[in-house]
Amino acid sequence: MKQISILGCGWLGFPLAKRLILNGNSVKGSTTSEDKLSILEDAGINPFLVTLERESISENIDTFLAESEILIIDIPPKLRGNQDFSTSLEMTFVKKIQNLIPFIEKSSVSKVLFVSSTSVYGDDNEWITEETIANPDTESGRQLLLTEEILQKNQNFETTILRFGGLIGEDRHPVKFLTGKENLENPDAPVNLIHQNDCISIIEEIIKQSKWNEVFNATAPFHPTREEYYTQKAKERNLVLPKFNSEKSNMKKVISSKKIETILNYKFDLEEY
Repeated sequence: MKQISILGCGWLGFPLAKRLILNGNSVKGSTTSEDKLSILEDAGINPFLVTLERESISENIDTFLAESEILIIDIPPKLRGNQDFSTSLEMTFVKKIQNLIPFIEKSSVSKVLFVSSTSVYGDDNEWITEETIANPDTESGRQLLLTEEILQKNQNFETTILRFGGLIGEDRHPVKFLTGKENLENPDAPVNLIHQNDCISIIEEIIKQSKWNEVFNATAPFHPTREEYYTQKAKERNLVLPKFNSEKSNMKKVISSKKIETILNYKFDLEEY
């Protein structure tokens, strides 16, 4: 049994915590909502109200980290996608993690798993592996990359970076936002998606196999074009079909998950897609 702290029990962190507990681990989970504390507790999670700010952090952070060997950081940057990086001086998300690091250093945590995103890669590459130089073109991607680097350079704990593609699940699918829309760009661009169940299983395998000081891309090896995929998904859900503009097509980015498939011997459940 491992003692694990999950910073951010949201869409992914909450079911992840339940799965880890089901497999015999003890889990502390954080939320920023008092109303959710009882929900976490009812699921067998030791609940904590934790808020990270640019200049401060919740007083109970020490207790949240105490006795845990592993910390999973799963909090989104929540930044505007196209904000101009040159004029963004606050670096809000980066500073929040920087405030957290001294508390990790003095805690029992020796392993950190940071949930990042494939948005750290630019759109000018056609085939992307972990060896591809990250070149984010959004503010969110830039701050995620800086946070990755800060965590990786710290010698007080081992860090594995997990870069997820577009997140989907039973209650979450991009087609809901595309239905009925017209003049959509990049009809020929490959999709780079990962299902919530695969996200959870991959994190489980990283912990089980003790794969630390690694960087993993995580998208399903399933890359139909945007037009093919979202048209089919709209039909399956009886939604108004999205309409794409073939004249606005310039993105060919494919995120490879070969490293996960090889090193973790992981098989994606393609039926989920």
